[in-house]
Amino acid sequence: MFSLFYGLWNHVFSKTEFHVLILGVHKAGKTTLLEKLKSIYLKGEGLPHDRIVPTVGLNIGRIEDANVKLVFWDLGGQPGLRTIWEKYYEEAHAVIYVIDSSAAASFEDAKSSLEKVLRHEDLQGAPILIFANKQDSPAAVSEEELARHLHVKELDERPCMFQAGSAFDGTGIKHGVDWLVEEMERSKRTELLRMRTEAAGKI
Repeated sequence: MFSLFYGLWNHVFSKTEFHVLILGVHKAGKTTLLEKLKSIYLKGEGLPHDRIVPTVGLNIGRIEDANVKLVFWDLGGQPGLRTIWEKYYEEAHAVIYVIDSSAAASFEDAKSSLEKVLRHEDLQGAPILIFANKQDSPAAVSEEELARHLHVKELDERPCMFQAGSAFDGTGIKHGVDWLVEEMERSKRTELLRMRTEAAGKI
C-alpha cells in the first residue's frame, strides 16, 4: 500500500524534464546565454562574463522552474563542430537558436545553419525560440528586422517565436523561456518523446 501511495505521489509531484538545445553560429552568445540562465534561475551560479570561453563540444546546464526541470545543451557553433549537433536532435524537446543581432555579416551563415536545423527529420515539430541576442549593442537590428532578413519558410510548420534580448544583461531571457516551456508542455513532440522513453523502459 505504501509503495503504491509513494508511486502515485511521485508521479503527481515529480517535475517534467525537458531537454533544450542552444544552437547558433560561432560567437552568437550561446554560452553567455546559458550562464545567464543559470544566474537568473539558480541565484547567481552562472560564470562571470570574463570567464566565458567559446564552447568546443558541449556545455550542460540544469535549472528548475515551477513544475519543470530544464536541461540545456549548449553546442559549439564553429563550422567544423556543427556536424555534432545532429547527435542531440533526437532527444531534444525544443531549440533556442541564438543570433548575434549586431553582426549583419553573420546573418547569411546563421540563416543557412538555421534552415538545416529546421529541415532535419529528428527535430520534427520541435518548438523553436529564435533569440535575437546582443540588443544592448548600438549596431543591433530589431527582432522584426531579423525575422524579415531570415524569412525562413520552415518556420510556418512549427511553434516559433522571435525574442529580442541580451545574454549579457539578461533582457528577454525569462520571457522567451516561459514561452518555450508553455509550448513544450503542449507539444506533440513532447508526447512522442515520452511514449518513446516509456517503450524503451519496457524492453
